[in-house]
This record gives sequence, structure tokens and C-alpha cells, in this order.
Amino acid sequence: MLRFVIRRLLYAALVLLLVATLVFVFLHVSPVAVERVIGGPRASTETLAQIRANLGLDRPAIVQYGEWLARLARGDLGESYVNGTPVATLIAGRLPTTLWLVFGAGVLWFLGGVATGVFSATRARGLGDRVITVVVLVGLSTPAFVMALVLLYLFSTKPAEYGVHLFEAGPPLQEHFLQRMILPWIALAFLLMATYTRLTRGAMLDVLSEDYIRTARAKGLGERRVVYRHGLRSALTPVVTQFGIDLGALIGSTIVTEKVFGLQGVGQLVYQSIALGDTPVIIGVTLMVTFFVVLANLLVDVGYSFLDPRVRLA
Repeated sequence: MLRFVIRRLLYAALVLLLVATLVFVFLHVSPVAVERVIGGPRASTETLAQIRANLGLDRPAIVQYGEWLARLARGDLGESYVNGTPVATLIAGRLPTTLWLVFGAGVLWFLGGVATGVFSATRARGLGDRVITVVVLVGLSTPAFVMALVLLYLFSTKPAEYGVHLFEAGPPLQEHFLQRMILPWIALAFLLMATYTRLTRGAMLDVLSEDYIRTARAKGLGERRVVYRHGLRSALTPVVTQFGIDLGALIGSTIVTEKVFGLQGVGQLVYQSIALGDTPVIIGVTLMVTFFVVLANLLVDVGYSFLDPRVRLA
């Protein structure tokens, strides 16, 4: 197990290096002039040249890349071109909100998707299965931003006499952080919950047709034990794999949800940085998202040995 973890950590470091290199190349060939962003549209040629010299942008690209890698190895992500604040500080200030958003939505879509998927698979072609199939199709057809706007309309703007005015806009909404996160969790989880329901249902149907499941039933084991202890444990392998990928990637893709609900998270930081051409912040957030994706996949790989005894980590 230790050797496996060490290999995966080295693999993670290599992935981070490759991603950092690609992002550095793409952003430094961007047509957006950093000195113009900092100096403004009326800055003189001499001022723009001085800004480039202060930032080291007048040096060869390979020199800039080497110096940037050296800072990155020390944990220094650089400073924002816009306000001079360290990138690590900017990310650290926004990350808790995004982590809360992703964590709550992740719990909701994983547990809800697995539960409804198992229910649907054990009642295949029944009324419950058909109802869940319709709900899944609706979920797969509804983008997160549409669900966010619908929820915001229903629970924030409709008159109280309709019986759905649970959240008020303004200061009362800002005083209760967890209460404020309920609607973003639902909006972010609805589409993925539908996806996980379909994924779990398909995996469960495949597993329940295996020979060892029929053998367990033939030995007289209860149906609940057969389904949840033998069937679900094997069926969760592809579900957990997808969960690790989605959970890590979702940290960097919450821009719309945070924008709709006014959450000051990493998604909003990325949006503002792209609009201002703040290259160090964009690179820093990209590396952070890559780290979380790699970490999530590492945890998934380790979890395989507990979900499926046939999987052994050398």
C-alpha cells in the first residue's frame, strides 16, 4: 500500500508539472497585454515598458518559466497583477466557500443517486422504476444554471402567501451560512444526482445477474443482505470512480452557481481574473483544481481495495 501511495504521489507531481507548463505556455501567448491591464488604456509607452520590466516580462520566456517553477517549488504562486495580493492568499480566502458548496452537493448527489439507483434496479420495469426514469431524464436535461434560477425564483422572490418563501434576500440570508447553502447544493447536485442514479442502476442490474448473486440467493440469504452487502459493494466501483473525478473537477466549475447565488468562492475569483487578465491567479486556481482532481483519484484508488476484495494494490 505504501509503495502504491508513493508512486501515485510522484505521478501527481508529474501531472501538476505538465499542467503548469501547459497553462504557462497558453497564457503567455495570450493576446491580452498584462501591462495594459495594469497600466490602463491611457498609460504611456514608457509606463508600459516599465511595468513589463518590473514584472520580468521583458526577459526570455524560458527564463520566466524557470524562475516561476523555482517559486512554485517553494509554494509561492506569485502575486496578482491587479492588486499585488499573493495568489495563495486570494485562493485561501475563497476556497472554504467553494469547498462547502462542493462537499454539500457531493454528499447530496452521491447518497441520493445511489439510493434511487438501487431502488430503481431492485424494482426494474416496475412503476417506481419508470417514475425514477422520468425524473432522471428531467434531471439530465436541466442545466445547473437553469435549476439555480428556478430555485432562486421559487424560494427568494415569490410572495410569502404561496407558501414557498423560505429564504429572504438581503441581510437575513447572509446571517445563516448553512441556510444560504441549501439552494446552491440542490442546484449543483440535481444534474449529477440524475447521472449517478442511472449509473448505479446500470451497475446494479449487471451485478445482480452475476453467478455469485444467484448462489447467495440459493443458499438462503435474505434479499436485503444479497442486494446491499454483495451486490451494492461491487456495483459501487464505477460509481466511486466517477465520483472522484466529478468531485475534484467540480471545484473549478462552480462559476455559474456561485454567480447566481452571490457566493464569493473560487468560481467567482476565476471569473474576475479572466475578465481582468490576471494570469497568476488563473494559473494558481488551475493548479489547485488539478491537485484536487489528482487527490480525489488517489483516494478512489485506495478505496477500491475496501469495496472489492478482488482488487489488491501492489
